[in-house]
Amino acid sequence: MALSLIPKRFMSSALQRICYNLSGFNKYGLWRDDLIDDTDQDVIEALTRIDEKTIDERNYRILRAVQLSIQKDVLPKDQWTKLENDKLYLTPVVKQVRKEREEREEWNKLY
Repeated sequence: MALSLIPKRFMSSALQRICYNLSGFNKYGLWRDDLIDDTDQDVIEALTRIDEKTIDERNYRILRAVQLSIQKDVLPKDQWTKLENDKLYLTPVVKQVRKEREEREEWNKLY
């Protein structure tokens, strides 16, 4: 009964925030898209399509996370990535690349 009084929108955002913090990558200052496997051909193509500044920022976050991991340390809590600040910079580009590849494969199949 008490749970029915809590709006579903609040529950989903609260649950989302809890899961985000439990994942642990934010303690190293990483964003969600920093974790995408960059050995996939679609991701490699997507990385060539985004601007140089974004690539440099991504590389810095990854190197800082590796250094912290080696030191068995995490960032101070005020420097952790917050869910509100985490933006998907690579995912839309990867989706577009995959869509283009699938269209190209479909076209090649037909002709």
